[in-house]
Amino acid sequence: MTWLANLAQQRSAWLLLAFSAFIFELIALYFQYQMGLEPCIMCIYQRTAMLGLLAAGLVGAVRPTNLICRITAFSAWAVASIWGYLIARQHIDMQTTTDPFAFSCEFEPNFPLPLHEWMPHFFAATGDCGNIDWQFAGLSMPAWMEIIFAVFTLILISVVVSRLIIKKSL
Repeated sequence: MTWLANLAQQRSAWLLLAFSAFIFELIALYFQYQMGLEPCIMCIYQRTAMLGLLAAGLVGAVRPTNLICRITAFSAWAVASIWGYLIARQHIDMQTTTDPFAFSCEFEPNFPLPLHEWMPHFFAATGDCGNIDWQFAGLSMPAWMEIIFAVFTLILISVVVSRLIIKKSL
C-alpha cells in the first residue's frame, strides 16, 4: 500500500501516465491515417480526453513532490478519465440504439476554441458516430475506450485512496 501511495511523488510514474496517453494518441492517429477509420465527434472528444491524461502526466512530472502540482495533476487526471469514460459510454449508446432519433451526431466539435479549424488533421470529425467500422474481441472502438478510461480511473482512485489511508495512519 505504501508503494502505491508513494507513486504520486515519483516523476517516473507521472511520465508513465503521459507516455501511455501519448501511445493511445498515436494509435488513434494510426487508425485514422493508416487504416482509414474516420473519427466521429465522439471519437474526437475521447481523443481530447486522452490529451487531458497526457497533460495530467506532464503536469505531475514537473514537480511530483509539490502538493499543488500533484493536486492539479490528480484533478486533470480525474476530469479527463471520467469525462472520457462518459463520452465512450454515450458513444456506445449511440452505436447500439435502435431508435434513429435518440441521438444526433454533430460534425463540428464544441470546443471553446476552433481547434478543428486550427488543427483539422487531429480535431476534425469526419466520421459517423453510429458506424461500427472496427471491432476486436467482439468490442467496438468506444467499448475498448470505455475499458481504457475505466482502468485509468481505477488507477487514479487506487493511488489517491492509498495516499489518504497512508496519510491518515501517520
